[in-house]
Amino acid sequence: MNCYRLLASQYFDGTQFHNNKVLTITHGIITAIDDDIQNYDQAVSGLLTAGFIDLQVNGGGDVLFNGTPSLSGLAAIIDAHLAFGTTSMLPTVITDNANVMVQAADTIAQAIREQLPGVLGIHFEGPHLSVAKKGAHSAPLIRPMSDVEWQLFVRADLGQVVVTLAPEQVACADITKLTGQGVKVCLGHSNADFDTTQRAIAAGADGFTHLFNAMSPLQARAPGMVGCALLNDHTYAGIIIDGQHVDYQTAKIAMRMKPNGRLFLVTDAMPPVGGQASEFNFFDRTVQLDDGKLTSTTGELAGSILDMASAVRNTVHGMGVALAEALRMASLYPAQYLAQDYRLGKLAVNYQADMVLLNEQLEVQATWVAGIQRVNKQVNNEEKI
Repeated sequence: MNCYRLLASQYFDGTQFHNNKVLTITHGIITAIDDDIQNYDQAVSGLLTAGFIDLQVNGGGDVLFNGTPSLSGLAAIIDAHLAFGTTSMLPTVITDNANVMVQAADTIAQAIREQLPGVLGIHFEGPHLSVAKKGAHSAPLIRPMSDVEWQLFVRADLGQVVVTLAPEQVACADITKLTGQGVKVCLGHSNADFDTTQRAIAAGADGFTHLFNAMSPLQARAPGMVGCALLNDHTYAGIIIDGQHVDYQTAKIAMRMKPNGRLFLVTDAMPPVGGQASEFNFFDRTVQLDDGKLTSTTGELAGSILDMASAVRNTVHGMGVALAEALRMASLYPAQYLAQDYRLGKLAVNYQADMVLLNEQLEVQATWVAGIQRVNKQVNNEEKI
């Protein structure tokens, strides 16, 4: 229906919690919020909050975006993550040949034209990285920037483009040129020292990809990229809170150091999220799932099986972060990084009705995108007669 009233027993607007409020949703937008609980079309019990926004999604539903850079592949990934409350994402292409990158970009452009739900743009994680900090990326495919990548990164039909690069591999002038074209430059998969990283920030880079992982560490006499990320208050950083990539105590240090709003949750999700496979092909290797961890046959961690709802739970229970802040880390803060917080990341009037319903265990019961319910697992969801 184009207009309906949704009664929420509890909802979080992005700032505070409320009880027994009715949200009027018109053509996918929240147009009013009031206390008239006798006048509603549908009632939900649980915690209603803004849909999660994941800026690093490699795959899901047994699909790797690199391996199936098609609209059907992308739709499978989106559907898998919708079940875990992710209503918006940046599908992510890791280091690969130019043909795959172009195919993925063409798919994103088509998805945006056809209004596939939740596609905000694309994240190119590589190929301009450091071999020394490549992680599971394929070393033979890591390369300097060429005209092919330049033309790809600045395409106007891709929504928001995020590029992860190693600043020791890309000139500061090129970082400035990219950001001048509207590209968000994140630093990662890098062995750069503090000064090199700082120069990249001065040139326009404003984010860090999976903080602590695949970057030069903080040491007594070498603060590295990690130290630079923690000391630059205005920069953002994604972090993988799965208990595998970053120790919870280490993550707490980042929470202490980064001002509120600058640290957000990402999954770095791989095909097993929302899928059935316990292993999958990955370039010239195989990645296997064992005890909650994805490991390449060459020994590296290869992404995660994390979903955003689990990331929220881990942030609350593993790190002791207040629920309100954990929810903001999953929705408002990534929206702010992409300058989409005027329409996403909150449940407020004039915001898109991207919503997720959580039970007491913070498990997803239902998900809506632009007011349309896409997932329904919960039982206490009664339409008024």
